[in-house]
Amino acid sequence: METITAGNTRIHGQSFVKQILYVLAGSSFLALMSQLSIPLFFTPVPMTLQLLALFLLGAFQGSKTAALSVIAYLIEGTFGLPVFAGGTSNPLWFLGVRAGYLIGFVLAAYLVGKVVEMSSKITLVRLLFAMTAAQAVVYVLGFCCLSFFVGFSQALLLGVVPFLAVDALKIISAALIAYGALRMLKEKLSLNDSI
Repeated sequence: METITAGNTRIHGQSFVKQILYVLAGSSFLALMSQLSIPLFFTPVPMTLQLLALFLLGAFQGSKTAALSVIAYLIEGTFGLPVFAGGTSNPLWFLGVRAGYLIGFVLAAYLVGKVVEMSSKITLVRLLFAMTAAQAVVYVLGFCCLSFFVGFSQALLLGVVPFLAVDALKIISAALIAYGALRMLKEKLSLNDSI
């Protein structure tokens, strides 16, 4: 399997203003993907494209910036901006049924970014592994929090099982997008170096 170098895609020596702009762009991307939401009548957890956004943020922004982007997203929702799924905001989101998932988002974005940063070469298999591990983190934290409200077995049936197939498609899609984009960026950088 062909490998690509992810290390060349990192931007070093960014100014503080650029860092803030990257974080705000990331939180805006996550907010936009959150609006693509399908409420499910049998569970309080909607189906969204948030996880796809998290995986891509981790792959392209790196661990720290991606995690900060998600934290900014949570702060925006806390202060009344309609960034959460379905265009909602909630100052007390950390007390609700979705709190575990939202906290898991920070760790998931960080984890994907960290796996990409750990190696100068990235493969599709590594991306799939990182995104699957990040998905597991979101499931575990979301499940734990949801179980306080609905019980253990119901949390599994309402907060994990209905999403397994769709989330697997999100993982595959995000890994393919990230791998293809990183590969094109590497080729572009190597062309620029030869000029």
